[in-house]
Amino acid sequence: MKKALLLSFLLLSITVYAQKLPRIKILATGGTIAGKGASADRSAYNAGELPIEDLIAAVPGIEKIATISGEQISNVGSQDMSVEIWMKLNKRINEIYKRNEADGVVITHGTDTQEETAYFLSLTLRYDKPVIVTGSMRPATAISADGPKNLYDAIVVAGSKEASHSGVLLTFSENIFSPREVSKTNTTHVDAFTSPNSGPIGRVYDGKVVMYQTQLRKVNKSTPFDIAGLTSLPEVSIIELYAGASAVGLNASITAGVKGIITAGLGNGNLNKANAEAVAEATKAGITVVRSSRTGAGRVTLLGETNDEKLGTIVADDLSPQKARILLMLGLTKTTDKKQLQQYFFEY
Repeated sequence: MKKALLLSFLLLSITVYAQKLPRIKILATGGTIAGKGASADRSAYNAGELPIEDLIAAVPGIEKIATISGEQISNVGSQDMSVEIWMKLNKRINEIYKRNEADGVVITHGTDTQEETAYFLSLTLRYDKPVIVTGSMRPATAISADGPKNLYDAIVVAGSKEASHSGVLLTFSENIFSPREVSKTNTTHVDAFTSPNSGPIGRVYDGKVVMYQTQLRKVNKSTPFDIAGLTSLPEVSIIELYAGASAVGLNASITAGVKGIITAGLGNGNLNKANAEAVAEATKAGITVVRSSRTGAGRVTLLGETNDEKLGTIVADDLSPQKARILLMLGLTKTTDKKQLQQYFFEY
């Protein structure tokens, strides 16, 4: 009788303990974190080969910090990430929170376009509950694979009170980044992400989350970019400039009929003569052109060395070219008015 009562008490205690753990849903998209190589001591591998179950199983002690469930959204290297997958993620995350299926969401993702996915979701999700994007620089089969630690940290952040109303964050190598500010700045090192203009907004270490900064730009449900009902986004191209650059790329984009063009310009987003002339033709044709910079940090100033009023251009502020493209695609779903689009770049 005593044994039966003790067993019942233990089962009840376990149940109560489990109920207190945050419910974390992992959405897997592929990438290096799910990569598999022929040898543990070589860098060659195929991305997106391991299923979500294998990623979860590789994280020791995960059952002590959260109640985990997982779904496979896609299984691609992030060089093949697409607007279609972004929309699928957006729809599923909104469903998860609408139906109260989880307290936090973690997305496993390849690092090549991880920052773009994070920024897109930060502008389009309609909830401020945590969505933590992470990945790895080494495949799951490599010596000292960084995926399990990054995934563990992401789950810690997703279930923490510090991030309970954070919206989208990117967690990597024990740093917590704003999706707007973060960039991949190294091709191979495990500490591959930085925020050149602001630094990390927090850190996670030994299962503890410390936040140092608050995101002030409008994100998630405070943005006007609700994409429910959309099946595609306006086509926007990126053209990078360099010494002696011709206008071939810009002219090709104009001919292709894109709705917007981001110029990754020189210095303060500057254009050489050939490309300035092509930009003027583009804006006359009704194409929205946004000047950004290839430098990797700092803001592009309106009406600085370049006469934006004369050219008909707007500026990206301090967004990278790839993130300026995302904001312009979303902005063009709302308006083609240049003043309003410029305001979006100053607010989001």
